[in-house]
Amino acid sequence: MKKTGTLERWALHAFMVVVALAILTPVAMVVNTSFKTKKELYTANPLDLPQNWQLDNYTAAFQKLHMETTFVNTVLYTVVSVLILGFLSAASAWVIARNRGRFYKATYLYFITGLLVPFQALFLPIYIIGFQLHLTNTAYGIVLMYVATGLPFGVFLMTSFMTTVPLELEEAAKMDGCSVYRTFFQVVLPLLQPAVATLVILQAFGIWNDYLLASLYVSETRLKTLTVFLQQLFSSTARDYGTAMAAIVISTLPIVALFVSLQKYFIKGLAAGAVKG
Repeated sequence: MKKTGTLERWALHAFMVVVALAILTPVAMVVNTSFKTKKELYTANPLDLPQNWQLDNYTAAFQKLHMETTFVNTVLYTVVSVLILGFLSAASAWVIARNRGRFYKATYLYFITGLLVPFQALFLPIYIIGFQLHLTNTAYGIVLMYVATGLPFGVFLMTSFMTTVPLELEEAAKMDGCSVYRTFFQVVLPLLQPAVATLVILQAFGIWNDYLLASLYVSETRLKTLTVFLQQLFSSTARDYGTAMAAIVISTLPIVALFVSLQKYFIKGLAAGAVKG
């Protein structure tokens, strides 16, 4: 039995190594290509290291991506949208989870229905509503769009996690004279940190890397995001793939830093959800 268990562990480790290599190999190729010259791209083996490590591609990527505008826009849309989503999802989940009436159950089902609708089917109604309300080509319109599309998943995640928050803590806070708002901000919200971190990471990934909704809702250059300009580097007229790879590396660094800083809470959130499920 002990020998069988050892073989299973080795087989699992070998499988994990294969999966890790399958994921990391394309990433390593992107980083490797970002340092190559145009000549090396077409004459050398794709797996060969650059002959001379240079940052010309990164300099060109900064210019072609209009980083002074697109980076600020992307950070603004992501941060504001995620903050609003986190607050609204936590507050809504708290109300739904602590009330058993039919209205609250119907409200929860309403949010769940939003998860069942294909994302692509929402493009046309979102644009029509935004256009009629004069929200297109506005920063606050883009933020509202991301909040509206992300709220169903946020409420679903937070409501599931609310079952891990002891009701006795809220009752004790009420007996101590805490108001509803103080109970939420000082008792409930700190306990939801793992779930909030999970929501922040997942939604930030989606918003930061979004292309379809950003290109649909924005046509003015001053409001465009990194991903919209990044796509232009892969157009039929573009052939500078070294610059394009450098742009990919630049665009992924902030979101990687976010994941690294919140991964502890992210893992807690996933583990708690798995145990309750």
